[in-house]
Amino acid sequence: MKPRFYYAPKTCALATHIVLEHIGIDYEGIKLDFRENQQRTKEYLAVNPKGRVPALVTDRGVITETPALLLYLAQTYPQAELAPLSDPFALAEMQAANSWFCSTVHVVHAHGPRGSRWSDDAAAQQSMKAKVPQNMSECFAWVESELLRGPWVMGANFTVADPYLFTMSSWLTSDGVDIAKFPRVAEHYKRMLEMPAVRKVMPLHGM
Repeated sequence: MKPRFYYAPKTCALATHIVLEHIGIDYEGIKLDFRENQQRTKEYLAVNPKGRVPALVTDRGVITETPALLLYLAQTYPQAELAPLSDPFALAEMQAANSWFCSTVHVVHAHGPRGSRWSDDAAAQQSMKAKVPQNMSECFAWVESELLRGPWVMGANFTVADPYLFTMSSWLTSDGVDIAKFPRVAEHYKRMLEMPAVRKVMPLHGM
């Protein structure tokens, strides 16, 4: 069975999409249009009842949530060497980074375009949106000084954490943050842009 990958532009699905292309998997990519609420259709909710992306349909079932998808791909295709699978501590460190991107950085960003998830009050939504540049700047100051160990997140070796960081970095401009404030992050972003897999999927994500 050919895996089916559901994604939408301007979402965290970009990270998994890059990894799929980097590994060279034969898969079917299915784009959802959030402006048309395609993520809430009966057909898609049968795939992912959460109504979110990404989702990967495999021969064993559906996998959702970016950290889970990235680890699944790294473990399923070990020949791609996208995670320190033989080192439990290093693997946990990579997972800590990916979990933080998911639980903190993504949420900070979402308070801008998707404040209605947390409040129905227009003034409250605007207040949350106004805080996004400061909070994203604080997150990336930590990435710059602590998380990014070398040319890649884990140091010398490219892992699935790098497409995830790239995805977070791609939101900085819309969040009112100048990536140039973080030279090492900016270098990482530029390095990612040179990858064939990134160049292939960016147009599909409106980038």
